[in-house]
Amino acid sequence: MRVAVVLFNLGGPSSLDAVEPFLFNLFNDPAIIRVPQPLRWFLAKTISKRRTPIAQQIYARMGGSSPILGQTYNQASELKSALSAEGTVFETFVAMRYTAPRAADVAEQVRRFRPNKIVLLPLYPQFSTTTSRSSLREWAREARAHRIDTPVATVCCYPKNPGFVAAQAALIAESIAKIPPMVRFRLLFSAHGLPERVVASGDPYQAQVEQTARALVAGLGRSDLDWRVCYQSRVGPLKWIEPATDEEIERAGREGLALVVAPIAFVSEHSETIVELDMEYSHLASESGVPLYIRTPTVGTHAAFIQGLAALVREALVHDGTTPGDGTRSCPAKCRQCALERKVA
Repeated sequence: MRVAVVLFNLGGPSSLDAVEPFLFNLFNDPAIIRVPQPLRWFLAKTISKRRTPIAQQIYARMGGSSPILGQTYNQASELKSALSAEGTVFETFVAMRYTAPRAADVAEQVRRFRPNKIVLLPLYPQFSTTTSRSSLREWAREARAHRIDTPVATVCCYPKNPGFVAAQAALIAESIAKIPPMVRFRLLFSAHGLPERVVASGDPYQAQVEQTARALVAGLGRSDLDWRVCYQSRVGPLKWIEPATDEEIERAGREGLALVVAPIAFVSEHSETIVELDMEYSHLASESGVPLYIRTPTVGTHAAFIQGLAALVREALVHDGTTPGDGTRSCPAKCRQCALERKVA
């Protein structure tokens, strides 16, 4: 048996010259700017041109490029090793949403591999119409264009996956261990934000982020833990889901609390962790009087996370269609955009 496992991630610019095309692809996505063409194309052109100088400054602070592609390839390689099994040939592929390699390139690679089964695995633990569904819909279009008719299983989400939770909990515990015994602290679970209207339309992302946070608190096993969920990376004039990470950092400063900040919706390091959390928010914490600021790494290639992904793939092999990572629906009834109710592709 030959199994193709396609890992999906956001992507990021490979150079400062690639920043504007990256931003254009992002804002030209109908899942991000929800207006019809050609208006969306015009808005994407305008916004990307205006935001490019600021974004280039951000990526310059990271050495001129995003590390997300290389890290995703490392995750794909580790996953392939974890999946090795007698009688089954696994091959992993990486598809980025807004930068190369895009779904069109990867679909051709998968077609040439000639798999008996395809497993689609977004590297977004919590499902959102703006991330997972957007990537999977692009894949579906390109798979049709390349006449791929192989049976497909899609892992839509895994907010409480034991491997993911174990890896993140272990990293958080290591961060907490760095705090002196008598120092009071708060744990902030920081996730990328969404406009409120996206969540109001039934997007399950916020509900699943909160599920991840509760699973992590249970995994840490500390009944006295002071913790909160918050959201970062607000842009534009729309109202975004709250509370905001920067506001929670300022609150901790007023209360004299140290902070451990754990990014729980990102599995790779990129601009929002390296620049926003490590640089900008660390500076904000110092200015706000936070006595100690510690940022927990993303799960990356942590062995428990890779084993968790491997378990998701093995479970998906016995199904066709869309399956949630824990085997049952993770979305509350009010989340009308749940992948089990609406086609992800």
